[in-house]
Amino acid sequence: MKVLAINCGSSSIRWAVFDVEGERELDHGRIEEVRDADEAWIRVRRELRALPADRTPEAVGHRVVHGGERFTESVRIDAAVLREIEAQIPLAPEHNPRCLHGIREAMGAFPDLLHVAVFDTAFHQTMPPEAYVYPIPYVFHERDRIRRYGFHGTSHRYAAERGAHLLGIAPNAFTGITCHLGNGASIAAIRAGRSVDTSMGMTPLEGLMMGTRSGDMDPGVVLELAARAELGPEAVATMLNQESGLLGVSGVSSDLRRVEAAAAEGDARAKLAVELFAHRVRRGVGAALGVLGGAMAIIVTGGIGEHASAMRSRIFGGLEGLGLVLDDELNRECLGREGRLSNDDASLPLFVVPAREEWLIARETAASLA
Repeated sequence: MKVLAINCGSSSIRWAVFDVEGERELDHGRIEEVRDADEAWIRVRRELRALPADRTPEAVGHRVVHGGERFTESVRIDAAVLREIEAQIPLAPEHNPRCLHGIREAMGAFPDLLHVAVFDTAFHQTMPPEAYVYPIPYVFHERDRIRRYGFHGTSHRYAAERGAHLLGIAPNAFTGITCHLGNGASIAAIRAGRSVDTSMGMTPLEGLMMGTRSGDMDPGVVLELAARAELGPEAVATMLNQESGLLGVSGVSSDLRRVEAAAAEGDARAKLAVELFAHRVRRGVGAALGVLGGAMAIIVTGGIGEHASAMRSRIFGGLEGLGLVLDDELNRECLGREGRLSNDDASLPLFVVPAREEWLIARETAASLA
């Protein structure tokens, strides 16, 4: 089956066509820094119309960021599913509207094909209550479903499956930590192939420091900022989601490459931002190890995880006490490809796995329709 996978992010649109049975990518395209979604989709639809007959999709799969508690697996899209996705917009205001826009555009381009929604949150629906319930009055969980959901599920799932492959074991035998490190960043604790905890929460704002998101912080700080006359709740939400993280601390950029370059030139705030990012990820890895009680491996993925060797060294260097011995030469040489970063004698191996979210979307779509 040939499946078109569509991945609409908060500022990008990526698509790829796969021969699922042959596990081959047939074609792909991407638009970065999308400012006008309508204009971007005019270009995408033009690219899709130009596909030759042997690359024309037979089904379409869509990444949807937030499925709430309603969706624990991929589903065929109909009017009821669209309404449910729309109902989750308050939990993912930057992402779900773009996902919905992409679904409607693709359904207009391919009205005769079946469309499937693949949810970022679905992979984390195996978490136990002690991992997803917040310690606030329980009525808010029962009545309003305020809880941890987790994100980057397609990325964490693929990384865990590849980690199992690299260890020579079945996916459901893998117990370890997956780190999706990019402009958005999160960690998942995987036990026997299932997510048992993750760093992101009810929204993608919780957890690690990111490109423009603050990640974890004292709720008292949020209350203090929201109470200030010059800010208010809406401005604080914008600040925490779009003006914080690497960008907010460095004052340079949300792109780690630019921040590292500024730090190398002596910019003190850029240096702090780099060190702060590494510290937060190290702390997250330690928390995941504590939840699991030990791990077979740590898997890193995402743009930073795959390419930023200096940041990987800051995060994972000096962890010999945990059994992780980083090999500096392997770390420098492994860029944008799958490979091992740890010493052969390390009891806790570290691997890089390039993200293949579009492939997983296509695979899940074909499985759902089967």
